[in-house]
Amino acid sequence: MKRFSLIILVVFILFSCKKENTSKTLIKHSPKVIEKINIQEFKVDSSSIRAILPLSKKEVAFAGSHGKVGILKDDGSFVYLKKIKFNDSITPHFRSLATNNKDLFALSIVNPALLYKISEIKDDKIVYTEEHEKVFYDSMKFFEDGIHGIAVGDPTENCPSIITTENGGENWTKLPCSQLPKFEDGEAFFAASNTNIAIVNRTIWIASGGKKARILKSADYGKTWEVFNTPIVQGDGPQGIYSIDFYDDNNGIIIGGNYAKPNDNCANKAITKDGGKTWTIVADNVNPNYKSCVQYVPNSNGKEIFAVGKTGISYSNDGGMTWNDISNESYYSISFVDRNTAWLSGNNKLGKLILK
Repeated sequence: MKRFSLIILVVFILFSCKKENTSKTLIKHSPKVIEKINIQEFKVDSSSIRAILPLSKKEVAFAGSHGKVGILKDDGSFVYLKKIKFNDSITPHFRSLATNNKDLFALSIVNPALLYKISEIKDDKIVYTEEHEKVFYDSMKFFEDGIHGIAVGDPTENCPSIITTENGGENWTKLPCSQLPKFEDGEAFFAASNTNIAIVNRTIWIASGGKKARILKSADYGKTWEVFNTPIVQGDGPQGIYSIDFYDDNNGIIIGGNYAKPNDNCANKAITKDGGKTWTIVADNVNPNYKSCVQYVPNSNGKEIFAVGKTGISYSNDGGMTWNDISNESYYSISFVDRNTAWLSGNNKLGKLILK
């Protein structure tokens, strides 16, 4: 277990370098002009994988459907691969994966919601359960301190479902609706890539979709909330924001569209420069079209961005204003290790992307 903890600590250090406060001097880099990409693909049978966590250039943790969780090495072998069952009869489907810098946590989507603390060498432990006919959890993340964590799900009442931990994931508590913004009927979240949550320092942003496409923001680990409207396409079930990322406290991007009409590219991506209070549509009516995940490239001064989805992979080197389609390969999620290396997840597969 010590080996596993050290790997997680290394990836925490890598990611902590990515999101710097704008009050500090950022290292200047010329935007990358991609000459070539290479994607190494790895098959993972019978699992739709939407949640990944890079551990290094060589290894990635993942959680997917049919109870599958594991760690893959880039030689195609598995550090471990397991299929989790609950009470020997229920197979959980995972869409969320997070780390407290020491252990992995995987959260299933539907009733009953099951949050597992995953161990490489010991029995996995359930640290939270929730039973409700409407339960559906979409994504989960820990803050940089590894003590505070949050998971979000669709409403079971008239507010979003949000659970938090203040002891590194050992115990989780569901926040009452009296502490949360109200949701309209038909407003929810999308469990598309485990990236409708973004965290920088103590601040968290959560992106919604469906009836409304809004941003929920908290600067105190989820104790109090603000809500901001966005111009992203909304009003219908599969429309809205599917993914959000922030490069620093002020600069962020959201992306999505209409899952049912993946070729549409109208009002499906927007940026903010004021910490999520206001949003401006970019690249309207031009590609990228529907995407399920958007991520800033580390140490790129907020200029380089990748977006992936079932319609392929797109890239911007000017902060999201213009984009190039660089691959038609279908993936759900992307997560960077460094400026030139990222891991991808998809249907029955994982991928390693190398930029040249």
